[in-house]
Amino acid sequence: MPSLPSSTPARGAPRSLTGLLPFLHPYRARIALSLIFLVLAALATLAFPMALRNLIDGGLVSATGDRGAQAMALRGHFEELFAVAMALGGFSAARFYMVSWLGERVTADLRNAVYSHVLQQSPQFFETTQTGEVLSRLTSDTTLVQTVVGSSLSMGLRNAVLGLGALVMLVWTNPYVMSVVLLAVVLVVLPTMWIGRKVRRLSRDSQDRVADSSAIAAEVLNAIPVVQSYTAEPREATRFARATEDAFRTAVKRTKARALLVAFIIIANAALLLWGLYRGTEAVLAGQMSAGHLGQTVVYVILLASAVAVLGEVYGDLLRAAGATERLMELLSSQSPVSNPATPQRLPTSDQGLEVQFDNVQFHYPSRPDQPALQNFSLHLAPGETVALVGASGAGKTTVFQLLQRFYDVDGGGQTGRQNAPAGRILLNGVDIRDLTLDTLRAHTGTVPQDAVIFSASAMDNIRYGRPDASDDEVMAATKAAFAHDFIMALPEGYHTFLGERGVRLSGGQRQRIAIARAMLKNPPLLLLDEATSALDAESERMVQAALDTAMQRHTGRRTTLVIAHRLATVQNADRIVVLDHGQIVEQGTHSALMAQGGVYARLAALQFTS
Repeated sequence: MPSLPSSTPARGAPRSLTGLLPFLHPYRARIALSLIFLVLAALATLAFPMALRNLIDGGLVSATGDRGAQAMALRGHFEELFAVAMALGGFSAARFYMVSWLGERVTADLRNAVYSHVLQQSPQFFETTQTGEVLSRLTSDTTLVQTVVGSSLSMGLRNAVLGLGALVMLVWTNPYVMSVVLLAVVLVVLPTMWIGRKVRRLSRDSQDRVADSSAIAAEVLNAIPVVQSYTAEPREATRFARATEDAFRTAVKRTKARALLVAFIIIANAALLLWGLYRGTEAVLAGQMSAGHLGQTVVYVILLASAVAVLGEVYGDLLRAAGATERLMELLSSQSPVSNPATPQRLPTSDQGLEVQFDNVQFHYPSRPDQPALQNFSLHLAPGETVALVGASGAGKTTVFQLLQRFYDVDGGGQTGRQNAPAGRILLNGVDIRDLTLDTLRAHTGTVPQDAVIFSASAMDNIRYGRPDASDDEVMAATKAAFAHDFIMALPEGYHTFLGERGVRLSGGQRQRIAIARAMLKNPPLLLLDEATSALDAESERMVQAALDTAMQRHTGRRTTLVIAHRLATVQNADRIVVLDHGQIVEQGTHSALMAQGGVYARLAALQFTS
């Protein structure tokens, strides 16, 4: 990904577009070539009035009475005009292709960079950023950038060259007229800049409102069964309508400002053009210039006026794109608090499961800094051991999993309420996980979440997700071990059946078994099970529990397993059961030992086993 700018310009300012420079830099040669074509096309356009003057003065208004010579001269002048037109067409087409390619390429690179960067953010980022807002920036904002890079910026440069060229030619041929034109241009530009500042602010606000409505739509569409079960469709439609109305009102304000800008530019330029034509006509009648000279002057004034008008339109587009670029740069500049170490260590491994050590871990979620999720948490898992975490909802079980996978980092000294408290740490085979690369850490970990995640792909691709190079036979072996092979083969296209968005074509139990097969195929030395049988019926639970026992490889010691259990019957045979309460370990031991103690675990078991 290109290096990012170190500073952020003022909100919505045109210089925010400098954030695109790292994405333009790799294509310097193409940019240079497109600029060459742009200048050549502009020069061809500027040559047209001179050819027109030659046609009028040398071909139409000729002093000679020789009609044959006049016809030949006329033909030569038209051929000259046609040559100019051919050059203009060829150079313009080349410029259009080059800048359009550049716009598409930069937009694709920008989308890839933003998406890749967002994928690397920790869950802390998504605690405050809605998915729909990210999608809005990836789509609508990048589309605005594409418009500028692939069209507006080129048009602006082309008309700047044309306007400057026309200005030079007018100064050369009509110094007096040009002095007045320059004053008129200043009178046009200054109000344009003043109105443009308002357009800039409204453009950024408009993009923010569109992102708000996109965020609402993404959230509701991902929860459509819940919305419909509570008959909340009218309420959600009203909420979305309010968001779109806010976006509409902001867009209308922006459009009014741009309409005022366009009207001012057109009227001012028309007045400028008519004044120049009037003065030129007077000069022809007085014999001070030729008709061809007048035609040349009129065309140059038209070129200058149209260039100023187009530059005003382009400036409006630049303002909108500046707001969009600023929003994209905000995403790219966000830094995940969880990152790879500068000098990573190697994780020593063997044919045994990983040794896991939680050493005095303290942790507060960033969104809840005053509420500890884990306090003085110390736990040791021997290689190959199976340990179950139990406790009431909110006791900290899922937090243990998130810290172990380093979605968050443990608190350091001073963040626990005790300024001199030592920083906690988590060790794998004696190595602090903060000294491992994220890829190394997570490559040695397999997870089966409580809410199984199924991607919009085939069954084969879903199971192979954690190990893309696995063969078909290895995939089928994993599905058979997870008791998923039979129902997959019963699908319309077997393993190649498309499972739908979030696996809507499967039952909850089937989705869970595919998630288990995915983890088993990865074959990690550390397995994390978050109530992996929660969505299964009694018969499937017995089958999958047997599959999980095989996956844990409890009798070989090749896999360390940490299990979150809500149903205590599923973990009675664990090597050790750890009871959490408000982020602290209150009991640990085997099922029989904890039952004999008559403490928290015994009370939980009594509630479940007698219900």
